[in-house]
Amino acid sequence: MQTHPPQAQQPLLVTMGDPAGIGPEIVLRALMREDAPAALVLGCPQALRRASALLGESAWPMAVLESPADLVACPPRCIPVWAPPGLPEGLESLPWGQVDERAGRAAAVCIEAAVRLLQQGTGRAIVTAPIHKEALSAAGVPFPGHTEMLQALAAPPGGEPPPVRMMLANEELKVVLVTIHMALRRALEVLDFEGVLSTIRIAHQAAAAWGQAAPRIAVAGLNPHAGEGGLFGDEEKRYIAPAVQAARDEGIDARGPFAPDTVFMRARHAPPRHPGEFDLVVAMTHDHGLIPVKYLGVEEGVNVTLGLPFVRTSPDHGTAFDIAGRGVADDASLRAALRMALALSASAG
Repeated sequence: MQTHPPQAQQPLLVTMGDPAGIGPEIVLRALMREDAPAALVLGCPQALRRASALLGESAWPMAVLESPADLVACPPRCIPVWAPPGLPEGLESLPWGQVDERAGRAAAVCIEAAVRLLQQGTGRAIVTAPIHKEALSAAGVPFPGHTEMLQALAAPPGGEPPPVRMMLANEELKVVLVTIHMALRRALEVLDFEGVLSTIRIAHQAAAAWGQAAPRIAVAGLNPHAGEGGLFGDEEKRYIAPAVQAARDEGIDARGPFAPDTVFMRARHAPPRHPGEFDLVVAMTHDHGLIPVKYLGVEEGVNVTLGLPFVRTSPDHGTAFDIAGRGVADDASLRAALRMALALSASAG
């Protein structure tokens, strides 16, 4: 029977993302640091070598592994890379910054392989470089993004996928979303009491897993001024406020609904001048919640999928096709994602 080292001694599993974007470049940049965590890159060696050429003479060599188990023999100052079975051919020759179904397929293969490794006891967390949703769709992958794909992959055999939520976080603000990748009109149609309440629960449980037993959770309204008593919409009265009260009845410190144009400022934690009133904010829709976090600085933002049976983080930006292949991509957000994956997996473990 095969045994595995304790989770704390396992590497982070880093997927290369879309090979036509900045994913391979920022992965290499982030791991070419003396303080970089132990990590295994899942991706195409040829595509990663193309990205390595963008870094010039400072680039570290890559060690292409036959198996993830070979990581223990990888020398220092070397990037360990494992190519999962099923990667398409010719990824190193894809045009930079263009949607291609092969790139979408490659990204999906790496994500699937990372989940399998975690389920087999190899790895402590997954850190995903950016993928392109159009490329994913062109490859026939039936998920609009990482969150939905990871949710499906995390389902037990024959069982239901776990309820998950997206959180975007930086040092000053943490926001959890009720709805994510769907048209705004559709998001308004699917919002309901159970969706809001389950999001509050997931946010509370996640905070407890990372060591914050009693997080202060602010719930943002949907309408201007949180509906102004029903004058500007009644969603707050019909299901948001009742969900907050139901969460409080369960012992969760949830408050609101608050006006969405001020609650994020109140929650922003920037001591000593501005200690935040709340630890987490629950927002109803994608842009309501993500604009405030990204405005504070994309370079430090981290996307975390809450509710999975493992830790998954990613940078809070996309594939940046406009600068792909130029060698100027900033790896700060990915480095923040690596740090958060370490911290959250240590707490969860």
